[in-house]
Amino acid sequence: MEDFRIGNGYDVHALAEGLPLWLGGVKIESTSGCIAHSDGDVAIHALCDALLGALALGDIGKHFPDTSDEFNGIDSKILLKRTMGLINSMGWKVVNADVTIAMQRPKLAPYILQMRETLATLMEISAERVSVKATTTEKLGFVGRGEGCEVYASVLLGK
Repeated sequence: MEDFRIGNGYDVHALAEGLPLWLGGVKIESTSGCIAHSDGDVAIHALCDALLGALALGDIGKHFPDTSDEFNGIDSKILLKRTMGLINSMGWKVVNADVTIAMQRPKLAPYILQMRETLATLMEISAERVSVKATTTEKLGFVGRGEGCEVYASVLLGK
């Protein structure tokens, strides 16, 4: 590979009781989930933004607008697959990805390996090239109060 691009992404969603919680393509056992037009997988949304940002292609809202019925309730894994299709069609490949999920509860450690494997499969790379980390905000801010979840993602693309 002779050319590299770095992208970063950020997304946040409010949480509400009774909704399913999807993170990194994995259903998490929880009493609350993300409020969203899609399935609310905030980790995949941040990752899509990082991928698109690396190539200056805008953001997830540009490609998958929340005003479109086509994306109402859509599985975010489909959004990542479509994003990867665009990235690959331009001749780029993911070298590695790093995702940090900030959420007070539930504890995400039991799901980390499954999230890494799911994201790696979707990006067509090995799981050793995908890092997923979970943290709390020590009960500070909206995340600490359990009102929402935020995710930061970084990717390196190579050509």
